[in-house]
Amino acid sequence: MTLKIGIDVGGTFTDFVVTRDGAEPAIFKSLSTPADPSIAVVNGLADIAASMDPPLSLEAFAPLIDTIVHGTTVTTNATLTGSGAKCGLLTTEGVRDALEMRRGVREEQYNNRHTNVKPLVPRYLRAGIPGRLDRDGQQTTALDLDAVAQAIELFRREGVEAVSICFMNSFANPAHEQAAAELVRRELPDAYLSVSTDLLPSIRFYERVSTTALNSYVGPKLNHYLDQLVGRLKGIGFDGLLLIMQSNGGVISPQLAREKAALTLLSGPAGGPGAGLFYVRTHGQDRCIITDMGGTSFEASVAVGTPMIKNDGEIARHKIALPMLDIHTIGAGGGSIGWLDEGGLLRMGPQSAGADPGPACYGKGGKLPATTDANVVLGYLDPEFFAGGKMKLDVAAARAAIEEHIATPMGLTVEEAAAGMYRVACNNMAQGVREVTIKRGFDPREFPFIPAGGAGPIHSCLICDELEIPLQIVPRESSVLCAFGMLMSELKHDFVRTFVARLDALDWPKLGAIIDEMALDGAGQLTEERIPDARRRFDVKLDCRYVKQYHEVSFIVPHRLIQAGDAAAIAAAFHTEHNRLYGYSLEQEATPVEVINVRVQAIGVTDKPVAREEPWAGDDAAHALKGRRAVYIPETKTFRDVPVYDGHRMRHGNRIDGPAMIEQETTAIFVSAAYDCVVDALGSFALFSKGREDLVKSCIQEKEALA
Repeated sequence: MTLKIGIDVGGTFTDFVVTRDGAEPAIFKSLSTPADPSIAVVNGLADIAASMDPPLSLEAFAPLIDTIVHGTTVTTNATLTGSGAKCGLLTTEGVRDALEMRRGVREEQYNNRHTNVKPLVPRYLRAGIPGRLDRDGQQTTALDLDAVAQAIELFRREGVEAVSICFMNSFANPAHEQAAAELVRRELPDAYLSVSTDLLPSIRFYERVSTTALNSYVGPKLNHYLDQLVGRLKGIGFDGLLLIMQSNGGVISPQLAREKAALTLLSGPAGGPGAGLFYVRTHGQDRCIITDMGGTSFEASVAVGTPMIKNDGEIARHKIALPMLDIHTIGAGGGSIGWLDEGGLLRMGPQSAGADPGPACYGKGGKLPATTDANVVLGYLDPEFFAGGKMKLDVAAARAAIEEHIATPMGLTVEEAAAGMYRVACNNMAQGVREVTIKRGFDPREFPFIPAGGAGPIHSCLICDELEIPLQIVPRESSVLCAFGMLMSELKHDFVRTFVARLDALDWPKLGAIIDEMALDGAGQLTEERIPDARRRFDVKLDCRYVKQYHEVSFIVPHRLIQAGDAAAIAAAFHTEHNRLYGYSLEQEATPVEVINVRVQAIGVTDKPVAREEPWAGDDAAHALKGRRAVYIPETKTFRDVPVYDGHRMRHGNRIDGPAMIEQETTAIFVSAAYDCVVDALGSFALFSKGREDLVKSCIQEKEALA
């Protein structure tokens, strides 16, 4: 028996997906333990062991696990809460204030009270070191190692836990940084060290110093967590392969995650896009919108053929220039708290009740009304069947919280206030989807919508109705979609080198040599991870821009075009991508194109879960009907008795008309009056706009074909 387990640690729940020997994936959830997330991991593994047939002890179960793919929010939470390490910075004399000066552009231009984000390294621990390289990497002033030694002594006295090194123009020549790093390693052997040319050897000083500082800020936290996790897993007898999810949608070894901790920033939802593509391909689609609504946050992303990648992200207003999935996050989850602003308007989030005490209906002492409380009052959640009946919800507590904080101040009934909370939360999430579609040049109506997270399918109909999206696909594993996606992730290693040249006068042999060098480094890491040659792939990207333009466009370039020196074909691809992103290109004006950076991604292909198509079971879903209950219908703004179906009993071809509820142990699906539902060949619930019978054909297989 070969077991593979995907684990996604969230703010409220820790999700588990178990695959084994081609069997249907098994889903488990346990409450997260924010003080030590590894406790929730072991608790969940114990639940999985107890569910085996026959039940096993944790110590007997752990040796059966072949692979664990783990996504963690440790580094993200450390940055968001300002609880990272005490850091020092060695940088070039005269530019130590770059972390505060940033790009010199006010984020909110018309807000005179706007202040910059607090730097991750305080000014007195930012040491300017004499020594200078020019833009070509030639030394103009020797590095002052005595000044480095003095800074190290300051760091020692101040109890600095992590040190960052980032010098001007070091991307062109790492000699000064490496010399300083050698001294730091000798004098501060216990300090976490980040060197910019090891992490991000590319142009643009502010982006590089910010990314390096972030790496040091979260590195000790991640190291501590991995020590706890590895120790606990070893203690229960796990000796399989542990892989860590990174923000580019790939996985890496724990050792590489320790060295480059910033690779795990914003990696929590990174498994979602790959899983979304897995489910829409049975509908003949290669694009989708993926959302993940957890207890604290709501993430939205787009995949077109492959998940969308960006190289210029932000976290808590700090710049990070490492490749990461283009995922937009807002504070809108099941625990998002409803409140009234100074003008008396209803708001939802971003504050969250989290897992402890959680929404008022959890019965753990929470007194503030949250999205989950509204869902209980509106009938979308069965208080006796939450988490499959393992956790009873307190309806009276939910009503009391909404009445005190929302209904009475606004002069509404509890039901009206709950409906308002629901609509505001859905509107917030719809705006989040617009950020990754309309603002990226995509029409959301052309994409299937994948709602994930335990509460996601409760809100998806209202979101899709507002965005005019006709097709939703809710996988049976939707509540743990990111954990499932982690099992589908490849090993990925990103490399970048700055290479500034006009495309029409490019030194192709030199460019090819740089690409080969990065590919060789990637091959070395894949060799350490025991990936055979047949399972390796190397993707090349160029960051290009029009001459005198500031922002670059990054796009994949087939290696054959570089080998052939086909500047025209590469320029055409750039014009197309620029037009998609910004709505125009300068192709007709013959504006020259220049290359800024060249990137290589080394990919190690992994074994993945195989799609298992269900046999046709007919369109009648009456066998899955479990009862009826009153739920709120947004289209009519009234309550109505609707049928409630057992999602676990529904099979391929089963069809129901909205409005209706579909319940599974880990999620509930609200089919609004504007949608109907049919089960597709993978067992997913496909919700389509009423009257769009053309969409049904892609959802089911013809009876004759499966006879």
